[in-house]
Amino acid sequence: MAKLRTAYVCSECGGKAPRWQGQCPQCNAWNTLVETVLEPDPPASAKRFNALAGDSGKLQTLAEVQPRESPRVPTGIDEFDRVLGGGLVAGGVVLIGGDPGIGKSTLLLQALAVLARKQKALYVSGEESAEQVALRAGRLQLDARTLQLLPEISLERILATLRDEKPEVAVIDSIQTIYSEALSSAPGSVAQVRECAAQLTRYAKQHGTSLIMVGHVTKDGALAGPRVLEHIVDTVLYFEGDTHSSFRLIRAFKNRFGAVNELGVFAMTEKGLRGVTNPSAIFLSQHGQQVPGSCVLVTQEGTRPLLVEIQALVDTAHSPSPRRLSVGLEQNRLAMLLAVLHRHAGVVCFDQDVFVNAVGGVKITEPAADLAVLLAIVSSLTNRPLPKELVVFGEVGLAGEIRPAPRGQERLKESAKLGFSVALVPKANAPKQEIPGMQVLAVDRIEQALERVRELAQA
Repeated sequence: MAKLRTAYVCSECGGKAPRWQGQCPQCNAWNTLVETVLEPDPPASAKRFNALAGDSGKLQTLAEVQPRESPRVPTGIDEFDRVLGGGLVAGGVVLIGGDPGIGKSTLLLQALAVLARKQKALYVSGEESAEQVALRAGRLQLDARTLQLLPEISLERILATLRDEKPEVAVIDSIQTIYSEALSSAPGSVAQVRECAAQLTRYAKQHGTSLIMVGHVTKDGALAGPRVLEHIVDTVLYFEGDTHSSFRLIRAFKNRFGAVNELGVFAMTEKGLRGVTNPSAIFLSQHGQQVPGSCVLVTQEGTRPLLVEIQALVDTAHSPSPRRLSVGLEQNRLAMLLAVLHRHAGVVCFDQDVFVNAVGGVKITEPAADLAVLLAIVSSLTNRPLPKELVVFGEVGLAGEIRPAPRGQERLKESAKLGFSVALVPKANAPKQEIPGMQVLAVDRIEQALERVRELAQA
C-alpha cells in the first residue's frame, strides 16, 4: 500500500507548506497550518467541473450581451430581506455565518417555511436529524407541510436529490458537515469545504436555484475555512449578538445584488426570530433621570439611520498607565480622540481611566461617532449630564475640526421622528430648510461644540 502524502495546509487561505511552521508563508497568518492528507491527482480524462450555464465560453462583445432582470423573491421576513437587498435572487448563493446557538438554523427554517407555500423549497440538514428539525418546527409553530427535508452529508447524494427534485430554494446546514467521496480528507477540512462549496455553487448557477449555505465561525468570529469560500459566493452575511441577550443582528459584508453594510435587527422569542421595526429603541437606555456620561448618537447602517446611546465612564487611574477601553467602537480611535480633546479643547484625561461603550451590543465603525464619544467623555469627567433631548453626530479631525457625515438629512429626520428636539451637527450638515420640531446647532470646531453644550446645560 502506497504511503499517503501529507502537507500542512493553511485553514485561512488554503496555501500549502511542506512542514509545519508558525506562520503561513502565503497569507502570513499565525498558527493556521494543519496537517492534511494530500489528494491524489485525478486522471487527465476526469471532468469534475462543468462549464456554467450560458454562453460563458463564447467570445463576444459586451454590447451583445443581453442581461436579464430577475425578480427578487421575498423571504417573508422583512429584516432578512433588507439585508439581502430585497430578497433572494435566482442562482444567487448566500453564505451566512455566526456563533453556535445564535439562531442561524431557526431563521432559515422560518424563511423556508414561508417560501415553501409558493415555491419548491428544500432544507438539507447535515448537523441535525429529521426528528430534531421537526421538533424545532413544532416549537416555532411553523406550517412546514410543504417543506422538503433531507438529512444528508454526502455531496453526491445531495446533488442527485437537487437534480431530481429541482427546488427553487435550497438551504445547506452546514457546509462544514458536507463531504465529497472524491476526496479522502475528513469533512470540515480545507479541501472538503472548498470542493463542496464549489460544486454546490456551480449547480446553483446552472439551474437557477437560490442557495443558502450556513458556515461555522472561528473563535475570532470570522468564517471558518479558506478565504476562497467567501469569494465564490454572491452574498456573505454575519449573525451577531450576545447569546445571553434576546436581540440578534444580521450584517451584510458582501452582496453582489445589493448594498453592503445593511443591518437587520431581530428579537428572539418563543416562536422564533421576529424583526424589530424600531431598532433604535433597543440601543437607547431608559434612564429614570439624566445621568452624566451618556450621549445619543445618530449612526447610519446602510440605508437605515439608528439612534444609539454612547456611554462613557472616566475615573481616576490607580496605575501609572491609565486604561483605554472601548466596546463596540474602535479602540485606537479612542486614543486619538483623547489627544484631540487635550490639544484643542484643553480637557486633560492623561491621568484618567476612560471606558466607552455602545449600548445594545451594536458595533459602530463609521467615524461620525467621534463627536458623541467626546461629549460623553467630557460629561462623565465633569459629572454634568447632557440635555436629554440632544442628539449628536460628526467626525472629528486631528486639527480639531468637525467634518460632515453622509446622509445628514435622514439622520435629523429620524431623530425628530423619535422625539429629539436638539441636534448638534457639523456645519456642512446644517439643513437648508427647517425641520419641524428640531433645533439644529451647527459647529465646525470641537471647542465650539463644547461651548454650545455648556450653553444648553445652563439654559
